[in-house]
Amino acid sequence: MAVTVKFFASFREAMGKKQESIEGVNNVASLLDELVRKFGEKLAEQFYYSGTRELRKTMNILVNGGGLNLPHDLDKPLKDGDVVAIFPPVSGG
Repeated sequence: MAVTVKFFASFREAMGKKQESIEGVNNVASLLDELVRKFGEKLAEQFYYSGTRELRKTMNILVNGGGLNLPHDLDKPLKDGDVVAIFPPVSGG
């Protein structure tokens, strides 16, 4: 099972790429864990509050174009072919 993850803005900078195919994850929480394992502490600092595993409230995650209610939807199941988009906070005027 492979999930495509697309990264935007500062997350793209931390990853060094636009997207990545991740295998062996079954929900959003396990996907985030695998991304941190694969790409390191710099990414963890952007996902979680310093020194914790508490997801930053400003993160935006979409699965197949649908937004998640974080942190409640971290257990949302993922299946082969899903596309997950991860955004930092968006602002503008």
